[in-house]
Amino acid sequence: MMYKVKILDIFSLTHDVKRIRTDKPDNYNFSPGQATEVAINSEEWKEEKRPFTFTSLPEDNYLEFVIKSYRDHEGVTHQMDSLVIGDELLIGDPWGAIQYRGNGVFIAGGAGITPFIPIFKALVKKGDLDSNKLIFANKTGKDVIMESYFFEIFDGNFISILEKEEVEGHEKGMVNMEFLKNHINDFSQSFYVCGPEQMVKDITEHLETLGADPEGVVFEK
Repeated sequence: MMYKVKILDIFSLTHDVKRIRTDKPDNYNFSPGQATEVAINSEEWKEEKRPFTFTSLPEDNYLEFVIKSYRDHEGVTHQMDSLVIGDELLIGDPWGAIQYRGNGVFIAGGAGITPFIPIFKALVKKGDLDSNKLIFANKTGKDVIMESYFFEIFDGNFISILEKEEVEGHEKGMVNMEFLKNHINDFSQSFYVCGPEQMVKDITEHLETLGADPEGVVFEK
């Protein structure tokens, strides 16, 4: 089933990422970490559905999505970049994605941070975030989504790593085997990994090599 929702608010988080809030259909429920299919409600684009994660909480009276626009080609996110308040989206029923299984290390690459955002919000609300850690990989400093928020809520348990530039307060490099060994001292805990497909594959293999239980590594399927 598809639901029609109206855009209530648009806020730029980075040079190519926007937070879009819409109204919420009656009795529409989801769990933190879940996603849905989203399309623009126009004749040209309504059949072009793409998966996006909810970044709001189930109890919020609005729906929220954090969407990265790829402006180098004329795709759906490029079109979403030009939407304005009052425009409409079509959303489907919520489905699967990443679910929280307990304290651990979250490892995200770029827009792969989005399934983790509502999980973090829910944990902050309950006062249960303390023992979790976030490693967030991006190409440059301007690509880091919600950087100040993560520094605030994780209070020392947030590591930002940049592949292509050196910026104070950030690590330089990639999340490889050496990086994981240097920054994680307990591989028996849970791990949550989300990002580009090759990154997820490589990090999952590194974690298992370092002793992580394959059943304890959660990633989007």
